[in-house]
Amino acid sequence: MKRRASYGPERRQMVEKQLRARGIRDSSLLEAFLEVPRHRFVPDKWVERAYDDGPIPIGHDQTVSQPYMIAAMVQAARVSPGNRVLEIGTGSGYQAALLSAMKAQVFTVERIPELADQAATRLDELGHRDVEVRVADGTLGWEEFAPFKSVIVGAASPRIPEPLLQQLGETGRLVIPVGRDYSQVLHVVTRRGDGYRTKRAERCIFVPLIGKFAWKRKPAVH
Repeated sequence: MKRRASYGPERRQMVEKQLRARGIRDSSLLEAFLEVPRHRFVPDKWVERAYDDGPIPIGHDQTVSQPYMIAAMVQAARVSPGNRVLEIGTGSGYQAALLSAMKAQVFTVERIPELADQAATRLDELGHRDVEVRVADGTLGWEEFAPFKSVIVGAASPRIPEPLLQQLGETGRLVIPVGRDYSQVLHVVTRRGDGYRTKRAERCIFVPLIGKFAWKRKPAVH
């Protein structure tokens, strides 16, 4: 077990081969990936694979997403320092830590209390005390702190939840996987006044988004 190791070389290799080589160019995002210790956000038995090119199980049928997919979504959201960002699906807290390292104001919602508690503790231990964590139905967003410059959804929905659109600020961007079962397409939505422009990006595979405005329960795989 190398839980106490820094994994600096592995992080640098991840950034160069998995991110930069695939077109991730946001310098502050790349710096965040170099800074945040991904191995601190996975279960002990997966520590040696923390920097692999793929998702990692974290329990409760959830995963910490593939590094490239996280990077693609955050880059599409165009996060800048001081931006108010809503994250749906806290999971392990890894993406929230990256956003915090980018100097964003992070508000993250998780429906599974155990994961939310673990993530909040981990974020606090690593010094990301500016991240607000809430246990709730993520499809409802977090109206108290709206509007948001960016909304990033780390689970797939059959449709774009209306409350997330309503809580998006002017020129804000919503990034969400949309589709059925375990095959989706990443949607990037930009708000212009009362209208929304949607761009479809790459195909992806995410766990389902459960809530009032998405799946009511985990869908069956056909």
